[in-house]
Amino acid sequence: MSTPSSASLVLVHPAPLERLVIPAASDGHAGTNRATGGIAQIAATNDLEAIRAWLARFADKRTTFDSYRKEAERLLLWSLVQLGKPLSSLTHEDCLRYQRFVADPQPAATWIANAGAGGGRKHARGDARWRPFHGPLSPASIRQAMVILNVLFSWLVQAGYLAGNPLALSRQRTPKAAPRVTRYLEPGLWQEVKDFIAAMPQQTARDRAHYHRVRWLFTLLYLGGLRIAEAGSNTMGQFFVRRDADGTMRWWLTVHGKGDRERLVPATRELMTELSRYRQHLGMTALPSPNETTPLVLPIGSTAGSTTEPDRTKTEGPSHRPLTRAALHTIVKDVFAGAAGRLRERGEGFAARADLLGQASAHWLRHSAGSHMADQQVDLRLVRDNLGHASLTTTSLYLHVDDDRRHHETDEKHRINW
Repeated sequence: MSTPSSASLVLVHPAPLERLVIPAASDGHAGTNRATGGIAQIAATNDLEAIRAWLARFADKRTTFDSYRKEAERLLLWSLVQLGKPLSSLTHEDCLRYQRFVADPQPAATWIANAGAGGGRKHARGDARWRPFHGPLSPASIRQAMVILNVLFSWLVQAGYLAGNPLALSRQRTPKAAPRVTRYLEPGLWQEVKDFIAAMPQQTARDRAHYHRVRWLFTLLYLGGLRIAEAGSNTMGQFFVRRDADGTMRWWLTVHGKGDRERLVPATRELMTELSRYRQHLGMTALPSPNETTPLVLPIGSTAGSTTEPDRTKTEGPSHRPLTRAALHTIVKDVFAGAAGRLRERGEGFAARADLLGQASAHWLRHSAGSHMADQQVDLRLVRDNLGHASLTTTSLYLHVDDDRRHHETDEKHRINW
């Protein structure tokens, strides 16, 4: 590959889409893959406008929007900085080159946040330290990125902006491998995480506040099987109690989740005990009231009656402002990193397990919840409904009976055992 001259490079350092200014010579208005003839379905005249038109379709779905923006942004910046050409001039060969690049983004200082410290730390999009990557992408993440970019290119072709999809030649069906979840914590490693949390310092008020929040967050993600975005966007008022067929009162949590779907999560006795523990630490009543707007997880110091210091993650606004998904993600990653560090202190024999734990994220807790429930022989259909992987297909006549059984089996067989 020939190296573009310094005059052709648009950017020295990547910048977020909302701050990106591209000179007209490289903005894609005359890209070699631009559609000619026909009637365009979008008003975009350059690549940045075209990407924004595509992203606007997902503006009401924050998680999808963030994921799609990230991949489109990375490709656009790479095209401009590394190749010195507009996105609308990319070829099939360029896309193959990009796949190799994301597996090892170099130079690291240009592309990876905190590259000198090993990456991994996120920065706000307005921060000068922001970079498009937090480290090399795994094979699974690369496949996901190319799927999203294929959606982008296909839509731009359909919209009459591009003449062709440079990724279309790569779309080859491969035999499906047997389903296998690898991003989860086996019981021994999960116990290491719980032991680390149990040993967290509680000398100061802030230490205690952090410990209680971490314990509750991990309980919620594991026992509830919630996604990290769901832990940030739902409220305590969505817990409710109802009497089942045999007269037993059972607690549930209504979760508004991915794809605007709603599901009922069994609020087991352990989950409700931990909720009460967390709320009472915050100076609140043990159980939430109906329609209470308190977020499931609170910034430290945000609740009346708390004696803790203000949290750095707290921003100006209502006292019950929820933590962002990024803040929750950071809390979880810090715990995994701390538990991994304790493992490494035991010697070389624990290095591999520590490395695995260091890769874990909040979604691993969801996978772990599903795997552990299956290991305890909870009916897989019940696991499916607990995690919201599919809608119930039973008729409304049997729905309540099925829910009672799901609650009972989850309560009996899926435990955190602090």
